[in-house]
Amino acid sequence: MTDTSPKRTIANTPPGWFDNVRRRYFPTPIQSVISILGLGLLGWILWTLLNWAVFSAVWDGQASPETCRAAAGACWTVIAQRWRIILFGLYPFDQQWRSALACVVVVAMVVLSCVPAFWAGRRLAAVWVLGTGLFYLLMKGGLLGLPLIGEEKWGGLALTLFIFVATCLIGFPLSIVLALLRRSELPVISKGIGLFIDAVRSLPLLSILFAFAVVVPFMLPGWLQTGKLYRVICGAALFFAAYQAEIIRGGMQGVALGQDEAAKSLGIGYWHRISRIILPQAMRNALPATINQFVISFKETSLVIVVGFFEILASGNAAYGTGDWTFAYREVYAFIALIYFVFVFSLSRYGAYLERRMAVGTF
Repeated sequence: MTDTSPKRTIANTPPGWFDNVRRRYFPTPIQSVISILGLGLLGWILWTLLNWAVFSAVWDGQASPETCRAAAGACWTVIAQRWRIILFGLYPFDQQWRSALACVVVVAMVVLSCVPAFWAGRRLAAVWVLGTGLFYLLMKGGLLGLPLIGEEKWGGLALTLFIFVATCLIGFPLSIVLALLRRSELPVISKGIGLFIDAVRSLPLLSILFAFAVVVPFMLPGWLQTGKLYRVICGAALFFAAYQAEIIRGGMQGVALGQDEAAKSLGIGYWHRISRIILPQAMRNALPATINQFVISFKETSLVIVVGFFEILASGNAAYGTGDWTFAYREVYAFIALIYFVFVFSLSRYGAYLERRMAVGTF
């Protein structure tokens, strides 16, 4: 009797992880040497960083600067003793709870914006408007028994978040308007808006911030002039809108032209075609570039230090630039980099989640 049962041969056995690693990194003697040298270099870098940041570091929050100077690793004592300056800047000491609570409001607002239940247009707008208003009330005061604190005393993480949120809140709707105007059927409007967008995009953000902070007040009457912070935010929002408008326009070009023509043949009006058919698909097409634009805008808030604002980077400079901590600048910048990383990495991961969700058609 012949045995017809399937036999498992070596050729049919799927390769294990060891075989995959050997095939990818050690296929030839030369590539094996390169892989070993690369692993050795990576291990040396990792050990050096861990030794500096963890094993040889000073963790005592009450250690003296002399003790930190004598240590072979990082001095995290400067963070323990100067964290208020880094996070709150010039904000009055007894009112810094308001600045901390304002930061919590911004984080809660962003988290709610990521919840699908709030993705309806009105709900999302309500979250951002109410959240921004509550943030401004906490920071500014003047109501509900809160002492009035001028914008010149704002600083640290709260100011960075305020500039980012205000820039996006103003710039994103403006970018949609600019994108629609550039697609106008009237040549005067489309070409004029195109020239305006290209002019803004051809300028570095630093020059725009400087112009809005210093030059614009000389061009406006007194009753139109606002605080320097709000002018800088308007400049940053304009820069954001110019780039985002091109991203949205690219997303619109990815929508099949027949859909718009079919909607016209059914008698659907312009605003319904744009809001219900074109824009939702354009936003989906433009999602990766949009997330990238938000990430860039958050990091670009550090440029306001040039026009005299005490955001988190300037606060970090003040934390180590005075007193006995001038040697601890690496630790301060590492702490600030960690803060930026947490926010930026969270935005990037959420963008990747949205892309996966859209790809399977569950929106």
